[in-house]
Amino acid sequence: MGKINLSGMANGAVQESFAEEMDKVLENINDPNTDPLKARKITVTVTVKGNEERDMANVEIQAKSTLQPAKALTTRVVFGEDAGKVVGEELLSGQKGQTFLDPDDDMKLKTDTGQPIPENQNVVNMKKA
Repeated sequence: MGKINLSGMANGAVQESFAEEMDKVLENINDPNTDPLKARKITVTVTVKGNEERDMANVEIQAKSTLQPAKALTTRVVFGEDAGKVVGEELLSGQKGQTFLDPDDDMKLKTDTGQPIPENQNVVNMKKA
């Protein structure tokens, strides 16, 4: 009897399984939404279970990877009251109460939460500033 070679087991399927998990790890590192410096892990588990006669064993091999999750996303929400109910909207301007020009909407002036400011109010607001 010869030695058992891991890369040849199951007609090379073990090597293929490892390669698939390595591809997942490399894609995860390359994903701009994950931290490239945190470690990833590939685990190959080999489970061997013999029979009563001790002349044969069932071998189960599993490769799996541990990847890094996407980085947490953050934003800010401003809130207040409307008819006695608490309401909130995402702060888009970067500063509460500050208006901004929206480059994605023909440079229209918008409130700090992205609501359009009517054209006639734009002139009034600009003169006050």
